[in-house]
Amino acid sequence: GVIVVTQSPPLITVNKGQTAKLDCNVGMVNSARWYRQTPGGVPQFVSPTYGSGFSAPKFTSTHSSKSDYSLIINNVDVDDSAVYYCSTWDGSATDYVS
Repeated sequence: GVIVVTQSPPLITVNKGQTAKLDCNVGMVNSARWYRQTPGGVPQFVSPTYGSGFSAPKFTSTHSSKSDYSLIINNVDVDDSAVYYCSTWDGSATDYVS
């Protein structure tokens, strides 16, 4: 079947130092990952602990159900301006590319 990923809100504006919360619903799938992309850049994996250039206190990933996930951006700064993507997968892949 087709996996439908729904993110909200489509645009969020917060003041410096505040907290931003991005929501994602992945339908019938029970896992999600977050990426961010700045203008002219490539998508970067966002994780509470791992990921290039990201520190644990900045991002928190939570989930309230098997299909509902949130990315919390703490102490927002102008450098956090980006397009944030929620992604998932259905487990049907049999080959992996590295």
